[in-house]
Amino acid sequence: MDLLSGKCLSKMLKSNGTTEIADCDNIFLNHNEFRQYGTKMIQYVADYLETIDKRKVFPKIHPGYLAKLIPNEAPNESESWEDIMKDVEKLIMPGVTHWQHPHFHAYFPCGCSYTSICADILADGISSIGFTWVSNPACTELEVVMIDWMAKTLGLPEHFLFGENTGGVIQGSCSESTLVALLAARNKAITQYQNIHPNVNNYDALSKLVGYYSDQAHSSVERAGLIGMLQLRAIKSNEHYEMDTTILEQTIKDDVNNGLIPFFCCATLGTTATCGFDKLKDIGPICDKYNIWLHVDAAYAGSSFICPEYRYLMDGIEYATSFVFNPHKWLLINFDCSIVWYREVNWVKNSFHVDPPYLKHKHQQTTIDFRHMHIPLGRKFRSLKIWFTLRRYGVKNLQKYIRNHIQLAHYFEKLIQADDRFEIVADVLMGLVCFRIKDNNELTKQLYHNIESDGRIHLVSSELHSPAPLYFIRFAICYHSPNKQHIEYAYQVIHELCNQLLDQQSNPIPNQQINHENINLLLLDHENHN
Repeated sequence: MDLLSGKCLSKMLKSNGTTEIADCDNIFLNHNEFRQYGTKMIQYVADYLETIDKRKVFPKIHPGYLAKLIPNEAPNESESWEDIMKDVEKLIMPGVTHWQHPHFHAYFPCGCSYTSICADILADGISSIGFTWVSNPACTELEVVMIDWMAKTLGLPEHFLFGENTGGVIQGSCSESTLVALLAARNKAITQYQNIHPNVNNYDALSKLVGYYSDQAHSSVERAGLIGMLQLRAIKSNEHYEMDTTILEQTIKDDVNNGLIPFFCCATLGTTATCGFDKLKDIGPICDKYNIWLHVDAAYAGSSFICPEYRYLMDGIEYATSFVFNPHKWLLINFDCSIVWYREVNWVKNSFHVDPPYLKHKHQQTTIDFRHMHIPLGRKFRSLKIWFTLRRYGVKNLQKYIRNHIQLAHYFEKLIQADDRFEIVADVLMGLVCFRIKDNNELTKQLYHNIESDGRIHLVSSELHSPAPLYFIRFAICYHSPNKQHIEYAYQVIHELCNQLLDQQSNPIPNQQINHENINLLLLDHENHN
């Protein structure tokens, strides 16, 4: 039968009393407008990043500032692109903390590169949701290859490469990945316990489960326990801010003697507070002995393993049941992008397997559907930005980038050590330096507040509570292309504000100036090293 013309269809609809369908074509940006405004947006972003050092790194605003400047309701009529962009600069930018600023030294890096941004533009243009292989075959297949590329690049064990029951998945964050690993470990432990005790129901078995993590672990581990309604014990760290394995094993023994089931342990490679590294080679055998799922969180520091000389910090990785890190922190890949690997993928798939008819397809027995490996159904085409970044930079340039950050961290460490008023709190192993005014929490706290009020650089502080309360300041190398001038500038700001603080004290610590001969030697040493 011939297709009906548009006019015939319209006449039929009217004769049946059907409301005519509205024409929506004119509400969208057309292709030429997208080219025009897309080009302008790229120019705006390039100008923003090129001149970001002209902006204050941290905004001088108060909570609630924006609601007072924006209408209470959405507009009924469309507004011009030009008006929207004017408000970006007028309303949004004054409230932005500029993470890509050369004087941003807070938290850990947030990856950013033009290559990754371009890949995200492509992913957003394709605009697919790759929950199954058939929903976007390229999304699934590129992800498999990129996860294997990354495992090989970091030097991970072969049992994390894709195989019949091995492999990984790209998530949005380490927090999600840790939660999924915890829930999979929970289901594995309950299943194995019920195989031995078939009369025990799920809830009774669940009440017996107990897991472990260092008191230096990220807060997401504790939150995962809360979400999963699971008992997790914080194991005290030692003087190097590593999980104390003697305490760990004794705690496990006590729990077993009390009829509990140890099932999960989270070790951290690169803790948030001090970038400490738990000893996997000591934790691993304990987990093996008690059949405990060993999850390794290397959110920040995992990127450093792209450099072979830092892989000693993951000695014992062969014991890991799962391993996660965030390329979006330290590999020039924009947020969000977190990769987690599993030694036994089926425990994860079985924990989240729901298979409604509308998601089934004829290839599901011969390929992977990533929807079974995480909590959301929808998923972004994140593998594109990994593919673009690894190809555009190459492993050698990414290694150079990591090494530069670590070298500059050591340079800042030397500047701090040359000033007798300060002390280094923890070993500097990556791009983080933790320091404080010697033996004085209150002065260190005041110095930090003065740095934040001053606004020339942006840092965050932290605290440790064992063996005694310890307040300190964290200095992280975050800028994508830092140099020694950026480090010297930050040190001079800290030095100046410390002078002012100590001058104000009624019983000041001796205000010892850094020896200029020493700093010249440090500068020369840094130049020779590079």
